[in-house]
Amino acid sequence: ILPLISKSHHPRAVEAATKYFLTQAAASTLLLFSSMTNAWYTGQWDITQLTHPLSCLILTSAIAMKLGLAPFHFWFPEVLQGSPLTTGLLLSTAMKLPPLALLLMTSHSLNPNLLTCMAILSTALGGWMGLNQTQIRKILAFSSISHLGWMIIIISYDPKLTLLNFYLYALMTTTVFLVLNTNKTLKLSTLMTTWTKNPPLNAMLLLTLLSLAGLPPLTGFLPKWLIIQELSKQSMAPTAMVISLLSLLGLYFYLRLAYCATITLPPHTTNHMKQWHIHKPTNTSIAILTVASTMLLPMSP
Repeated sequence: ILPLISKSHHPRAVEAATKYFLTQAAASTLLLFSSMTNAWYTGQWDITQLTHPLSCLILTSAIAMKLGLAPFHFWFPEVLQGSPLTTGLLLSTAMKLPPLALLLMTSHSLNPNLLTCMAILSTALGGWMGLNQTQIRKILAFSSISHLGWMIIIISYDPKLTLLNFYLYALMTTTVFLVLNTNKTLKLSTLMTTWTKNPPLNAMLLLTLLSLAGLPPLTGFLPKWLIIQELSKQSMAPTAMVISLLSLLGLYFYLRLAYCATITLPPHTTNHMKQWHIHKPTNTSIAILTVASTMLLPMSP
């Protein structure tokens, strides 16, 4: 992924690639270190049978660093801001899968209270720090951090739900990134002028953003609904309430993006020219993804 990030040779892209390399290398080293500590204390090299609390703690922080989970999230918005949209899409979805697989394999031996605290912190920070951003890639990075919070909070109790949440999150994020890539949009001020370019596509972007925010009856509501239900079953209703309230912060900046994409017509004093209307047909994959990321929940029995 490093050549993909630094492909444009822009100083910011090179900086992003360096940051990505350093964090991932540090996290991998910590991962090896936790496995080694466990072997030192227990004589067991198998990472799925961690029993020593110190090695569990180091493993948790290593995976959190790889995923960009709070409080190890600082590199992610910077790296996403420095890379192009297609690479940003890979970073937000495909590159999250290996650390998540590791976490699923080892989740039974990690401390559930620590994971819950990190999840709530991620949801809070992802919401708060995304509020006053104007760069779309940074907003999507903070949205990713808060979604990770939802995935991690349930992993000790029902790992299948974490996977479901990840798949649906990847689906919706892919849609958003592909639409933005089609519109060539990188910040809110240019998003305001894209309505004239392709109205149907922007209308679908509005729905996908609301789905990412988790509004019923769209697809994004399904994992939140199931997670809240499972947390209530585990007699963690206060935790469910806190994380639901914190997701309102995310809803604010999704609404802001949706508002800029579809509802705002730019004032005439703007220094952006109105875009030409595009008559070429939209990519089929975008069409399929938008339908899936808005209609999966209403269509499922």
